[in-house]
Amino acid sequence: MLNRFARATITKLLTPVAKLFLAMGISPDIVTIVGTIGVCFGALAFYPKGDFVVGTLVITAFVFSDSIDGIMARASGRSSRWGAYLDSTLDRIGDAAIFGGLVLCYAARGNAALAGASLACLIMGSVVSYARARAEGLGMTASVGIAERADRLVVVLAATFLVGLGVPEVVLLVVLILLAIASTVTVVQRMLTVRKQSLGHGADTTTGQP
Repeated sequence: MLNRFARATITKLLTPVAKLFLAMGISPDIVTIVGTIGVCFGALAFYPKGDFVVGTLVITAFVFSDSIDGIMARASGRSSRWGAYLDSTLDRIGDAAIFGGLVLCYAARGNAALAGASLACLIMGSVVSYARARAEGLGMTASVGIAERADRLVVVLAATFLVGLGVPEVVLLVVLILLAIASTVTVVQRMLTVRKQSLGHGADTTTGQP
């Protein structure tokens, strides 16, 4: 949802930054790598300690690199399959760090409900991405779903930030549970989409092994 409605605005806002980086001789790959390191630092250095406000601000400062590197690649004509692969792979690391930081925080506090909900989001978020990647690897598409990456990030970061400001933790618990459910629904949607495409192409002789 956010990918569709916010992409144009974000691109417009970040294009000057992307052009500045290109003028400085910085490559899109460097921006991707530094952005991921920043997200991981913000999530794993602050979230486990319960410092949600600073952690979220650090993550937010770096998470926009995911848009900047793409703008840089298109503006410089450096778009490539390697860049797309690097970006997608490091996105998974950054996402796992965010939910992993929450798991570490609430596991240390003995809050099984929040630790479990965070872990469920971490697992199902990875499966959402894998379901699409595996489909594309088989020559099909699976870009459908109610819980795209941008949606999940915005919601969890906003909820975590508010909890850091003093909002009751039950709000974060509800958000994480809803995200886990939405991610599960998205996986099912993608599986059904791939199944429909597969049946449409006749008998599927693929073993299904990665």
